[in-house]
Amino acid sequence: MPEDHDWEAYKVPPTRTPVSERTTSVPNPVDYVQTAFNYVLDAPVTVLRDWIQRWQSKNKYYYYHQKFRRVPDLSECLEGDYLCYYEAEAQWRRDRMVDQEIVEIVRERMAACQQREGPNQFQNCAKEAELLAQVTKAYNDRYGELGFHGNAWTCLMKQKNRMMEERKAAQEKA
Repeated sequence: MPEDHDWEAYKVPPTRTPVSERTTSVPNPVDYVQTAFNYVLDAPVTVLRDWIQRWQSKNKYYYYHQKFRRVPDLSECLEGDYLCYYEAEAQWRRDRMVDQEIVEIVRERMAACQQREGPNQFQNCAKEAELLAQVTKAYNDRYGELGFHGNAWTCLMKQKNRMMEERKAAQEKA
């Protein structure tokens, strides 16, 4: 390797930052505006934001983990207590959404097992298949023929009719 480098052959690329050439001794007014902006607007907002973040980090609240208190069932509401009817209906809708998610999770587990096991799915996924059958039967027993516009009252009447049929069938056997 030669000690002398040919600077013309391998030129150094120019720097991207231009060199500041100060031609006057008068201060730049932009510096004053930026400093005033930082102290008047930016600093108080930054301090306030940092204070709020420190306060929120102490009190972590996850909105998607909202816990509702259990309310009385529709069968436990007094006659004419419309607030109780409304709360029972909202509770029933939440319970129905939870049950739908349970069925969906079990169905996804079954599909994952079938995908993982391939041709051996019938023997290796028997436990998941049985769980899926139990969960879907329980869901259909409770919400099966209600349709999209089902509500807590029709679900309660369906449950009452099913219990009466079971009682009638047990009396006929005995």
